[in-house]
Amino acid sequence: MGQITLEKVTKRFGEAEVIPPLDLTIEDGEFTVFVGPSGCGKSTLLRLIAGLEDVSSGVVRIDGQDATSLAPAKRRLAMVFQSYALYPHMTVRKNIAFPMRMAGLDRAEQDRRIEQAAAALNLTDYLDRRPGQLSGGQRQRVAIGRAIVREPEAFLFDEPLSNLDAALRVGMRLEISELHKRLKTTMIYVTHDQVEAMTMADKIVVLRAGHIEQVGSPLDLYRTPRNRFVAGFIGSPRMNFIEGDAAARLGAETVGIRPEHIDVAPEGAGEWQGVVGVAEHLGSDTFFHIHQTGLAETLTVRAPGEVQLRHGDRIHLTPRHDEIHRFDAQGLRLA
Repeated sequence: MGQITLEKVTKRFGEAEVIPPLDLTIEDGEFTVFVGPSGCGKSTLLRLIAGLEDVSSGVVRIDGQDATSLAPAKRRLAMVFQSYALYPHMTVRKNIAFPMRMAGLDRAEQDRRIEQAAAALNLTDYLDRRPGQLSGGQRQRVAIGRAIVREPEAFLFDEPLSNLDAALRVGMRLEISELHKRLKTTMIYVTHDQVEAMTMADKIVVLRAGHIEQVGSPLDLYRTPRNRFVAGFIGSPRMNFIEGDAAARLGAETVGIRPEHIDVAPEGAGEWQGVVGVAEHLGSDTFFHIHQTGLAETLTVRAPGEVQLRHGDRIHLTPRHDEIHRFDAQGLRLA
């Protein structure tokens, strides 16, 4: 079991309230991602769950039991940090074994858990190496292995991939997702990278200034963002926003449309026109940044890679009207 419930949880540092009263339930076996810009409170919230920060008020429950005052070691949670925090003088085997030795497990049980974790993380051939002999991705797997052997109720990941290069991030993202499928253990994952959130999560919690802006599946947040903030944060490239008279003609204070929902039309056709600025060619896709549309300073359009347009070319565009998002003056989604 690994259900985690927050009931009216708050956190204050002096007079500053960084987490206003907050309610959230993370179901057993769920992969939940906390996402938001820097300073939104996502790491603080994770530390409140772990017991590394004291709750100012409210209740933290783990499997229905009040854990608010429990020490971190008694919460049966395992945390993986951004820094690997490995002991450089110890082998991989001893690094993974360390929390079990501290807990007093017998040697046979330690060996069993180490072998299982190493097999799951492709570390079997590296057990006798030291961290300095490993790549960044391998070191992060050792840190995860050290968490696995504790057999926790839930894993807590605090931006574990931010120290890795782009290729390693993609690989480790897949490995953590596969690990979740195999273990079926609750995982809470903190990131500022919405691509990580979209590709890994069963449920995403979008945070801003300590408030939960929206909770839902990745596709729920992509298709029906509750407000302009969520709409602009989820999706890559980010949503285009149109304001003023152009938005009023489309029926709202602000109109949003994603780059992939604007089609390049044949010359002489299309509802919108503009001039091609920068074109980012990615092979399968090209991102065109369009100026002089009379709608917004810049519109980003996602087009197939074979579309051949150059800087300064005139472009004709057709928006998919059923994919337009409308927001009121407060930034809330209109039905």
